[in-house]
Amino acid sequence: MDQQQTPQPQQPGAESVECSHCGKTAEGTPLTWTCSVENGVRRYFCDDCARSHLRAIEGRLDSDWW
Repeated sequence: MDQQQTPQPQQPGAESVECSHCGKTAEGTPLTWTCSVENGVRRYFCDDCARSHLRAIEGRLDSDWW
């Protein structure tokens, strides 16, 4: 699990984002990805990771716990 901050795109589709859990990258911010703010840091999670950890996300657990 990478602890560095995931960059926030300045304009939709302008930059690529990286999943904070598995490292998958995508151009822009795909609509199916989940965004979370943990300790003031914006983190993005791909649809596969978000789907796998849905209960933890809904329970508002920081990604460090899963």
